Amino acid sequence: MQFIDAAATRAALPFDRLIPALRDMFASGCEVPLRHTHTLPTDTGVSATVLIMPAWQPGAYLGIKTVNIFAGNAARGLPGLFSTYVLYDAQTGVPLAQIDGDEITSRRTAAASALAASYLAPPLANSLLVVGAGRVGSLLAEAYRVVLPIERVTVWDRTPAKAEALAGKLRLGGVDAVAAADLATAVAHSDIVSCATLATSPVVQGAWLGSRSHLDLIGSFTPQMREADDACFAGARIVVDTVEALQKSGELLGPMSRSVFDASSIVGTLEDLARALVPGRDATTGRTVFKSVGTALEDLAAAVLVFENVGAQGLVALSER
Repeated sequence: MQFIDAAATRAALPFDRLIPALRDMFASGCEVPLRHTHTLPTDTGVSATVLIMPAWQPGAYLGIKTVNIFAGNAARGLPGLFSTYVLYDAQTGVPLAQIDGDEITSRRTAAASALAASYLAPPLANSLLVVGAGRVGSLLAEAYRVVLPIERVTVWDRTPAKAEALAGKLRLGGVDAVAAADLATAVAHSDIVSCATLATSPVVQGAWLGSRSHLDLIGSFTPQMREADDACFAGARIVVDTVEALQKSGELLGPMSRSVFDASSIVGTLEDLARALVPGRDATTGRTVFKSVGTALEDLAAAVLVFENVGAQGLVALSER
């Protein structure tokens, strides 16, 4: 069994390889049971959550991601989330690799947004607004620039210093990037708005969006979380990563409860786009919205890419000793 650390995992997942790997996995499909969610008591008084996310392709690979969310860790000076990924041979059950789960999660999340944008965003979109300068937000410009001719990146965060830090990092990488002082103005002047926050109330308002813009919503993965107001969805062409989003995300549950749209209004899923079962953007398409909550399919695609480029080489080296 190979142990693949964060640096090796990151190096094995460049977006120009990861995005096609996700597209191929969505097109071919795999078995993805509903994730298991468990609550644990802690001595901090703040309950912890454990997520167990399996996925497999019969006769190929089986993967299980475990995510530990301990919100009380802030009082201990520790990160609040840790995740690991274990990949197995699906024919024999033999463990193949333990892979850094945090790198898999953040990179596949950014890659899924870019994949969706490759179908839904204006093909000549050249301006991207990143809302939220955290772990996933820091990866979005790199991912989007693989699939679209992005020339200008604007960053907004509730903490201006974080937005400026990310914009500065992007500039060092040769990207024309600035921090936004006013979110409404930044939204109005961007072809693509990608939100990666943990907001529990709307950050982006539909009144600010351009008539042919693409809105990418990453952050809301519980019924209590929202990044966009109801107007963002009214009249938009809406796609979700999986149908599970309709049961989990406050981003969708809230507007649906107020009859802004209903489940039948969802155009399709990322699988539908990858399999060409629903069309992407055409000349008549107006505003589009992509809402993701994450899926173990994406984790499996990323883990296989890591293993076949790192772990499998290690196994060959061991067999040759």
